[in-house]
Amino acid sequence: MTGLKAVDFKIEKTMYYYSLRIYTVNLIQVRQVNELLGVRSNYPKEDDWSLEVVQKEDDPPFLFIDYFLSLLEGKYEKLESIGISRENISIWILYEYEGQCNMEYDPESMKKLGESGILLCISCWEK
Repeated sequence: MTGLKAVDFKIEKTMYYYSLRIYTVNLIQVRQVNELLGVRSNYPKEDDWSLEVVQKEDDPPFLFIDYFLSLLEGKYEKLESIGISRENISIWILYEYEGQCNMEYDPESMKKLGESGILLCISCWEK
């Protein structure tokens, strides 16, 4: 033994939070959005609709823009019929970083997002 001690390094995994948010005015609209999109809101507030997805650093890539847009595809008219316009819909990235924050997105996803008229919001903060 050389007298060196083993050090137990605890490495915290980076987490990525993705969210499809739809501004709703009441619980009735939340239920209507659940039905239209075929997926339930998992946001803790009852009067706002949001689908939150958490990705750990070592998880396989999650194509969140494509996934969220696929939920909305072909449903904009039905959403408008219950009082929800594209201006009420946004996709969020919430990301905690250490040192430097870099993100990149493929042109095809950006094109789809631009054509959809859906807002992309990015919120980053340092650990």
